[in-house]
Amino acid sequence: MKIVVKKFGGSSLSTQGQRLKAVQHVEFQLAQGYSVVVVVSAMGRKGDPYATDSLLALVDENGRNLGAREKDLLLSCGEIISAAVMASLLTSRGHQVTVLTGGQAGIYTDQQFGDAQIIRVEPARVLHALEEGKLVIVPGFQGRSLDGEITTLGRGGSDTSAVALGAALHAEWVDIYTDVEGIMTADPRLVAEARLLDHVTYAEMANLAYQGAKVIHPRAVEIARQAGLPVRVKANGSDHPGTLISHLPANAPRAIRDQPVMGIAHVPALTQIKVNADRYSYQQQYDLQLKVFQAMAEHRISVDFINVSPNQIAYTVSDRQAQEAVDLIRQMGYDLDVTSHCAKVSAVGAGMAGRPGVMAAIVEALTSEGIQILQSADSHATIWILVKEKDMIRAVRALHRKFGLDANAKEEKRR
Repeated sequence: MKIVVKKFGGSSLSTQGQRLKAVQHVEFQLAQGYSVVVVVSAMGRKGDPYATDSLLALVDENGRNLGAREKDLLLSCGEIISAAVMASLLTSRGHQVTVLTGGQAGIYTDQQFGDAQIIRVEPARVLHALEEGKLVIVPGFQGRSLDGEITTLGRGGSDTSAVALGAALHAEWVDIYTDVEGIMTADPRLVAEARLLDHVTYAEMANLAYQGAKVIHPRAVEIARQAGLPVRVKANGSDHPGTLISHLPANAPRAIRDQPVMGIAHVPALTQIKVNADRYSYQQQYDLQLKVFQAMAEHRISVDFINVSPNQIAYTVSDRQAQEAVDLIRQMGYDLDVTSHCAKVSAVGAGMAGRPGVMAAIVEALTSEGIQILQSADSHATIWILVKEKDMIRAVRALHRKFGLDANAKEEKRR
């Protein structure tokens, strides 16, 4: 069998019209001779009757005291409702359909309710249904622990469900349908000149996703990379091919392989914390580093953008966790500097590895706009810059222009 997995997000299923568009994508693939597995999210967004946030609101009215196990039972319902509605629609159009929950489809997880990790996928039941000529619909975002409990995979979990199933089924590819045409060089709400990317590598997409691009979950990208599974990000109701996420082929055009930066991402609402250690002995500095990060971990405060030196620790936390983090450090008696309302702006591109001048170009672009760089870090495919949140939009636009990512700049290069 040639198998294709198609995942539809909540906005692609929010109305009967949108669901009909999704069905047309499925039927097009069936007509080409493929067996199809459909993975669905809960219908709609916050405020819609069956959306995940709407289900949470039902119990939050009584106080946030529902146990994690019971909350996962509740949250799994949104995707099951969506799967049943899609099954009804497809059946009405003459298709044989079977719905399998995440657990029935063979998605086994650990028992970390609310943010479970997939341990393995055993898709025998899915394959059997496909061999019988049936369409298989799987509610995304959910699995089953080894002792039979229903678990959910955390935000973006439907992407992870689709790609994990695709890998286990040795699918030809996975389609992720959203409300945008594909992966853009920057958020088009911030940069009007942002353009659609035809292709990105797994590494580039993972970095974009981790740095704020919300089109696909980074965990899903990592599974796809490990399996060598192509993923296409497309818009529901559009014939545009969207963006292909895959390994960069060896025969890729030189202009693609050599472009240092292919996208700009951003994360707002961060607080920078600097813990000063220059007045302590060497041993006390080591103790300070250990105690600070242990305290953050023990209180489940996520830290990012970490720079450690003998004289100072610098890192960021979300604005909502900032006060708790600051209070913990002060209770330990350490000196610190706090800068609230920051944003991380990231330049991403596999072509920057080993290429001189990329950081100089970033500094030049931001300096010309009078934007102060509070902190920086880099990897082989990403350079991160911390700026004041009030400067975030200007910083994204400046870097987008600097690296020739604007639609107009791309057209000029072609000429």
